[in-house]
Amino acid sequence: MKSLLATGLNGLVGSRFAKDFENTYEFDSLDVRDEKQPTDITNYDQVLERFQNSDATHIIHLAAYTDVTGAWKQTDDENGITYKVNVTGTPNVIKAAEVTNKHLIYVSTAYVFDGEKKELYTEEDAPNPIEWYGKTKFLAEELVKKAQCPWTILRIDQPFRSDTFEKVDTAHRIMQGIKDGSLYPQFTNHFFGPTFVDDFGKVIDFVIRTNTTGLFHASSGESWTDYDFAVAINEIHNLGGEIGKGDLEVYLANSERPYQRNTAMSNEKISKILDFEMMSVKEALEKVE
Repeated sequence: MKSLLATGLNGLVGSRFAKDFENTYEFDSLDVRDEKQPTDITNYDQVLERFQNSDATHIIHLAAYTDVTGAWKQTDDENGITYKVNVTGTPNVIKAAEVTNKHLIYVSTAYVFDGEKKELYTEEDAPNPIEWYGKTKFLAEELVKKAQCPWTILRIDQPFRSDTFEKVDTAHRIMQGIKDGSLYPQFTNHFFGPTFVDDFGKVIDFVIRTNTTGLFHASSGESWTDYDFAVAINEIHNLGGEIGKGDLEVYLANSERPYQRNTAMSNEKISKILDFEMMSVKEALEKVE
């Protein structure tokens, strides 16, 4: 079985990937919480030792602090957990990959954009993050692009998976809110591009198998409002709930925290080279348990 170095395998995306490909890859996880080989990615010596002792040809860098609101509360704090995880650890992963000549796959986010574009964002659009989470991911992207080793950046948006997980994703949060009547009104004028994690794992596997390099958007390639997404979940799973309508502009007028109006991305570039067809969002929602 092929060895694969990875960070963030305990997260929403990484844990699903590890589960789906447990018979394909022998995962070598870099995690400070690992009982056998705890590895702090902010410690270069620890990271380099793990790289040098692994025969893996690829490293998937998934580790990230993804609580956007929590990150906003740490804005401009380079000693905060958001910056330390998203930025400080990344140069160590890059340098170790350069020294050992491993292919670095970095998973990023649509939050690198400011959300002012009306159409789907493409890889040619210039990032302009407006909040701290997006800024830290953008800073890490810029470091990856300068890496002297093969690299791939995969951007995703609002990931959701078929099964439940300790960190509740967008689809399951909405589903539970409909069931117990706690779902707040959903924006009709905020647009995003849901990413089906089960499919995204196949994208990562494709990149590894084919040694594909470059920058790619790997979300659904569709644009959804929060309201339409909730309505689809309600209808597909016959929940019988009522979905209230919310207004993003009202929220923005009364909130200090920045919020992108649109983070939906085109996946046309990667879809042209994939050897499988990603599910539509509706098809993916049918798989949600």
